[in-house]
Amino acid sequence: MASNDQAASSGTGPGGLAPGSAQIGVTGLAVMGRNLARNLARHGYVTAVHNRTSARTRALVEEFGGEGSFVPAETAEEFVASLERPRRIVVMVKAGDPTDAVIREFAALLEPGDIIVDAGNAHFADTRRRERELRERGIHFVGSGVSGGEEGALHGPSIMPGGSAESYEALAPMLEAISAKADDGSPCVAHIGPDGAGHFVKMVHNGIEYADMQLIAESYDLLRHALDLPPAEIAEVFRTWNRGRLDSYLIEITAQVLAHTDAATGKPFVDVVLDQAEQKGTGRWTVQTALDLGVPVSGIAEAVFARAVSGHADLRAAARELPGPTPTLLDSAAYDRFADDVEQALYASKIVAYAQGFHQIAAGSAEYGWDIDQGRVAAIWRAGCIIRAAFLDRIRAAFDNRPDLPTLLVDDHFRSALDGAQSAWRRVVSTAAELGVPTPGFAAALAYYDSLRAERLPAALVQGLRDFFGAHTYHRADRPGTFHTLWATKDREEVTPS
Repeated sequence: MASNDQAASSGTGPGGLAPGSAQIGVTGLAVMGRNLARNLARHGYVTAVHNRTSARTRALVEEFGGEGSFVPAETAEEFVASLERPRRIVVMVKAGDPTDAVIREFAALLEPGDIIVDAGNAHFADTRRRERELRERGIHFVGSGVSGGEEGALHGPSIMPGGSAESYEALAPMLEAISAKADDGSPCVAHIGPDGAGHFVKMVHNGIEYADMQLIAESYDLLRHALDLPPAEIAEVFRTWNRGRLDSYLIEITAQVLAHTDAATGKPFVDVVLDQAEQKGTGRWTVQTALDLGVPVSGIAEAVFARAVSGHADLRAAARELPGPTPTLLDSAAYDRFADDVEQALYASKIVAYAQGFHQIAAGSAEYGWDIDQGRVAAIWRAGCIIRAAFLDRIRAAFDNRPDLPTLLVDDHFRSALDGAQSAWRRVVSTAAELGVPTPGFAAALAYYDSLRAERLPAALVQGLRDFFGAHTYHRADRPGTFHTLWATKDREEVTPS
């Protein structure tokens, strides 16, 4: 490889290649950025690489330069000069102010028609703002969700780009090449919609991920406390489930984690890990946005709150002596049935979590005019991403058959599955309550299911109370109009507010 001085004298750029020869560039070379750059280079794309600290850039080229053609750049100016037009720059830095700073730095060096891709976990509202600001300057901005972790970034992630159709057309061949491939060979990438649509869908993906993990954890907890099974045996249960309809990445790795033994102590790994789950914020964003949209995502919310409860160590310590049921175990004869019941409850609750997530996607799409194809979202989640699962094919088929499906719960396939699972689901929630084992995810999912199927909800009483103390009015079930009862008068006359 030529030095920078040699490159200057020979008319070539950094890396020994002519200026403007790189087809795409990645700035921000922490693990995710580095692996995404390697993935692009492995697929034959000349990839410019840049990092705020140039030592990381040099380390990437020295260690992985044989995987493809890299063009290392010391400065932002060198980086931009190394790119062919329209310039395509992928930003992989920390969300928030650091992302804004990088965008400002590079936007000043770009020209109309160039493309900046933010492939980090940005809040979709920030993406909408950035896209609007850069569009005014003629620069395309793509907010792209990327799921699959560091291994996915290297070997094939699920990619959820938002932005203009023109920018996606310029990026599509590269994104399709580096993305994960579903079993039918289709790439797990699709143009989600304008401005912040891609980051919105990635946010909801992460919210579903929170719920999925919480439900898995509750299943483990029930098997352990109701049946006194050691983690290694529970791992076998999860391996069995992974060969059936629960086949998914998260079930697969749950079995591996539960089977792992801590080298230092010889104890099950799960017993030496502090029981305080952390979070980076995307699950919380999902719930906050759902509240803004008025969409009930109770299963996702309970998963977020369960992590919050786990983190309040002092509160938990203060409450540890609160009275509860006498600890008991189910008898050995109940073993097989209870394990089967938990599998049914897990599957049913998982359906609810995905139904809530897709409902939120539909509501966001309507609110912001994105026209998101939910079937395509399900299709690109089938491989590469953290929530990849066999039943996403069923979800894709449900939306393909009926694009206006109001909820996955009324699709014929899922309705039948819920009907078959509901007795076991109810037994599990009841047994958990009797044993004092917390199952907020299972219980919230069942309550959501029962709320949707109820002919009438107690919301009628809530509205009556609101009208009594705040004159908030109400609607009647038997005739149109808005009404208020004069509760302080003797005959409590009903009036129509002017």
